[in-house]
Amino acid sequence: MSKRISEITKKQVAGLLPKRPRDSHKGLFGTVAVIGGSSGMIGAPLMAARAALKLGAGCVHVGLLAENAPSVDLLQPELMLHSASDALHLSRLDVLAIGGGLGNDMVAQKMFYDALHSKAALILDADALNILAPRPELHTLLLARKSATVLTPHPGEAAKLLACSKEAIQADRVAAVQKLAQKFACSVVLKGADSLCVTSGGKLFVNKTGNPGMSSAGMGDVLTGMIAAFIAQGLTADNAMLLAVHLHGAAGDALAEQGVAVGMTASDVTVWARWLLNQWQ
Repeated sequence: MSKRISEITKKQVAGLLPKRPRDSHKGLFGTVAVIGGSSGMIGAPLMAARAALKLGAGCVHVGLLAENAPSVDLLQPELMLHSASDALHLSRLDVLAIGGGLGNDMVAQKMFYDALHSKAALILDADALNILAPRPELHTLLLARKSATVLTPHPGEAAKLLACSKEAIQADRVAAVQKLAQKFACSVVLKGADSLCVTSGGKLFVNKTGNPGMSSAGMGDVLTGMIAAFIAQGLTADNAMLLAVHLHGAAGDALAEQGVAVGMTASDVTVWARWLLNQWQ
């Protein structure tokens, strides 16, 4: 792949989502399932699911692994909560996001194995990437998928996927993200300052939105939910990734401009991303 890097711009991504027809209904905007949430980690899939809902997905399901998982999200009761297995095997599913708070035990590994067989578009984050990294047989299953897949590693996860050090990833982030895209034959965003995106066709993009205030828990979960929302609404995985990455950072920048440089939360970014998207529309 070429090392020619294009910068993602607002002009490029702002108009990607089509205008909604007057006679719209939720079925037109896709069904998302978010799988994860082992004991003590329920917040990760909930943040991703809330982001998917608030960025426009028609229906959002959450599959939780924890035995003490709630049956309703009191902060977002529009979400439909299930066991992880039930959510994974929904009859109609357009996008499946898996990994946030998933864990790495045998149950989590079985969930991930089943997810690789899903016909839905797939977004892999966090523990899904950690499960994938050391197992060549899962690489083979991923490569055999017919539907779109997006990987969303931070440098530490990228290092595991490429069997190298995090320092090596950071020393040449361009080479790293391109190797990931080649190795797994899918769309990839390597997160961090100046996130790098490689499309399924090999085009390389850098994102310049975002700021240090976004260095807090849950930001990656929100990005995963945003990508899921945009795929559910009909965007290609590549365009969904580019729009989500740029908008995610822009929402953080909008918060910083309001004086929230310290204490910015992922939930704050979700709300501002929704507001900005509607202004762009």
